[in-house]
Amino acid sequence: MEIDNVLVANRGEIARRVFATCRRMGIATTAVYSDADANAPHVAEADAAVRLPGNTPGETYLRAELIIEAALAAGADAIHPGYGFLSENAEFAKAVQAAGLIWIGPPVTAIEQMGSKVESKKMMDAAGVPVLKQLDPAEVTADMLPVLIKASAGGGGRGMRVVRELAELTDQIEAAQREAASAFGDPTVFCERYLETGRHIEVQVMADTHGTVWAVGERECSIQRRHQKVVEEAPSPLVEKIDAVAGGASMRARLFEAATLATEAIGYEGAGTVEFLADEKGEFFFLEMNTRLQVEHPVTEQVTGLDLVRLQLQVAAGRPLPAEQPRMRGHSIEVRLYAEDPAQDWQPQSGTVHKLDIPGTTGEFTVLTEPGVRLDTGVVDGSVVGVHYDPMLSKVISFAETRDEAAHLLASALARAEIHGLVTNRDLLVRVLRHPAFLAGDTDTAFFATHGLDKLSAPLVSENDEKLSIVAAALADAAANRRTARIGRGLPSGWRNLPSQPQSKSYDSRLSGKHEVRYTIGRDGLAVEGFDGLELLDATPDSVSLSVPGERGAVRRTFRIARYGDLVAVDSPLGPVALRRLPRFEDPADQVAEGSLLAPMPGSVIRLGAAVGDRVEKGQPILWLEAMKMEHTIAAPAAGVLSELNVTAGQQVEVGAVLAVVHSEDSEGQE
Repeated sequence: MEIDNVLVANRGEIARRVFATCRRMGIATTAVYSDADANAPHVAEADAAVRLPGNTPGETYLRAELIIEAALAAGADAIHPGYGFLSENAEFAKAVQAAGLIWIGPPVTAIEQMGSKVESKKMMDAAGVPVLKQLDPAEVTADMLPVLIKASAGGGGRGMRVVRELAELTDQIEAAQREAASAFGDPTVFCERYLETGRHIEVQVMADTHGTVWAVGERECSIQRRHQKVVEEAPSPLVEKIDAVAGGASMRARLFEAATLATEAIGYEGAGTVEFLADEKGEFFFLEMNTRLQVEHPVTEQVTGLDLVRLQLQVAAGRPLPAEQPRMRGHSIEVRLYAEDPAQDWQPQSGTVHKLDIPGTTGEFTVLTEPGVRLDTGVVDGSVVGVHYDPMLSKVISFAETRDEAAHLLASALARAEIHGLVTNRDLLVRVLRHPAFLAGDTDTAFFATHGLDKLSAPLVSENDEKLSIVAAALADAAANRRTARIGRGLPSGWRNLPSQPQSKSYDSRLSGKHEVRYTIGRDGLAVEGFDGLELLDATPDSVSLSVPGERGAVRRTFRIARYGDLVAVDSPLGPVALRRLPRFEDPADQVAEGSLLAPMPGSVIRLGAAVGDRVEKGQPILWLEAMKMEHTIAAPAAGVLSELNVTAGQQVEVGAVLAVVHSEDSEGQE
C-alpha cells in the first residue's frame, strides 16, 4: 500500500512538521484551514489547501465530515491528524477509513480503549501496569484532598484543575467540564489523587502491523504551567540519576517494560506515548496513553536519530519497523515558546509577530546530526496570532553531547533571539534553563511554585540596562528622523553649536512604565540626563553603539533597534526591551479611568461574578473570559466597590475594552 498524498487535519507547527517529512519522502501534501488561518504558513507550504468556513475549532478543525470531504476533493489518499483537535477521536478515525482513506494513526479499537482515561486505567491495572486509583468526583471528601480533575477525552492541560478546598470542588468541576467540551467536544471529567511534587516521565512507543513494538526512549516533561508542558527533555534526568546508582532492574528498564505491556495490551500500531507520574525514588504510576504523536516528539528524534513522522507513514503503509532499534545518544531539550505573559497569570497574547529570529538555528523540522538548535515553528515574520487557538508560537530544541551543554546552548539562543510584536514566555524559559535546580536535574511538577514564578518570570534585562536601551532607542529614533528631515541631514539630531535646551523623547515600557529621555549633542559630545560619561560612538536608525563607563573602564555596547508603528524593539546582549513611542501631547480621550479592568485579549464573556454596587476584595473574580480554548479570570485590582460593569454574559469583547471599573478604597480616601 502506497501513500501518495497526505492531508494533515490540523494547523500551525504540527502541519508544517508533517509536511516537511512528506516533502523529504516525495509525498504530496494537502492543508485545511479556517478563515482565521487563511494566510498561515502551513497553507502556503502545502501543494493544495481546502478552506473550512469559520474561525473556531468547533466550526472548522473539529468538523470531521468537512475534513474528509476536503481530502477527497484534493485527491489525498491519507489523513494525518497531528495532535489535539480530532487526533484521538475514534469516530473520526473510523470515518476516515470508511471513506476509503488511509488513517495515519493507531487502530480504532486502541483509540477507543485509551480514549476514556477512566476505562484505560482499569485496563492498564489488569495488564499489570501500576496505576493511581480513580476517584468519583461525587465521593471526594476533605481527607482525599488535594485532587486533580482531568478531562477524560483529551490532554494538553485542557479541562484540568487542582482542588485543595472541598468547597471549590463543584465550581472547578463545572469549569473543567466547560473547557473539556470546548476543546474536545466531550465534557466528561474524573478525579485522582494529586501528587504535588511528582515527576512526569513518558515513554515513546512505536509499533508496526507485524507485531514489533519499540520502546524508543523516555522523556521528562515535569516543568509545566496549568498542567501543560513547557520544558521537555530526553533522556530523563531522574531516570539517569536513579539508574546511575541502581543495583537491580533499572528504572529505564522498568519503564520500558510497563510501556511495552500497555502497548501490547491494546494491540497498538504506530506512534504513541505512555505517560507516567514518578516519585524521586523511581516508583511510577500510569497516567494515560496518548494515541498520537506528542508535541515534544523532537527531543526523542534528536537522541535517537529517528524521524518519527516518517515511521508513522511507513507503518500506516504496512511496512515493518527496521530490524534493529536505535540507541539513545547525547541530550536534547525542547521549550515551548508561547505568546503569553507568565507574570500576569500566564495571560495569552494576540496580535502580529513582526519578527521571530532564533540565532544559531541549524535546522527546521529536521533531525540534527551535530550539536545545534532546531526550530519547529508555526509562525513566520508577519504571522497573526488570533484568539481561537493555542498561543504556542514555536518549539525551540537543542541537541548536544551533554545535558549541561544542551541547556546552555538553548538558553543562549533564546536570550539572543529577536522576538518582536508580542509578549512571550522567552525570559521565563531562559531563567529556567539557567536555574541551578534545573541544571542539577531537580525538575518536578512544582518547579514554578518552589522557585517562585515572580522570580522566574522577571525580565532578563536589569533596570539600569533597560534605561540604557531606552537611551539607545531615542538616539536611533533621532537618526531616523534625521534621515527623513529636509534640512540638516549632516548633523545628529539634537546637535547644537551653542548651549540649548535638551532634546526629549518619551516611551512607555511594559516592564517599568513611562520614561523620558532628555539629551543634547554638542561640541563636547553626548550628554544624557541621568547618565555620566556616556559616549556616542555611532547611531543609525537600526543600530546604536555607546561607550558605557564603569568602575574598571568603559565598555562598548551595541543595540539593534526595530520599529513597527509606535512599537520600538531594542535587542542587545543586555536583554530585550519592548517600548511604545509616546506622542508629545497625549489625547485626553485615550486616558482610562483608574480602577478600570481592560480586556487582555478578544474573547467571550462566559459568566459574571459580581454586580454593580457590590463590595469586592482584591483578587476577587469579577467575570470570566473564554479565549484561546481556555477560561481566563478577570479579577478586581483592589478592594472597593464595583462602580461600572459594561458587559453581559455571552458578549464578545475586543482587546483593551473597559469591562468594569472598581472604585478602590484607596481612591475613596483621597477624595
